[in-house]
Amino acid sequence: MWKHLELELFRLLSEPSQVTNEEMQSAYEDFVTQVVTLSQSELNYSDFFRILNLSRIEFDSLGSSPLCGQGGKCN
Repeated sequence: MWKHLELELFRLLSEPSQVTNEEMQSAYEDFVTQVVTLSQSELNYSDFFRILNLSRIEFDSLGSSPLCGQGGKCN
């Protein structure tokens, strides 16, 4: 199964360090490429949906992190 939490995008979003626009753009492009590749694989729809749902949950949890509202990257 796809190890989405190991992707650079999630690491950049979850760490309290400064990130350049170029780093974030590159990480996002890698994330999108992984999603497209996964969608074209031989996974069945329920597995693919489960992976996308886990990604959404992770994005939601990052938005409610303690960094939000304190100059963090949630905005």
